[in-house]
Amino acid sequence: MGSSIGSHLVGVVAAAGETGTELAEVELPVPALAFGVITFVLFLLLLGITYSFKNVSHRR
Repeated sequence: MGSSIGSHLVGVVAAAGETGTELAEVELPVPALAFGVITFVLFLLLLGITYSFKNVSHRR
């Protein structure tokens, strides 16, 4: 039973390889470095929001 599943899988993979279709490259909307910068800025924003609640429980 296991060999029939394996041979079927090999046939499917071989058929997929024969189509000749290749993955198309997708162009990013912004440079790759911008994703890191945006993430870092969002992290700093969340850090600032968290820091603004420092000692709130001690005020009342």
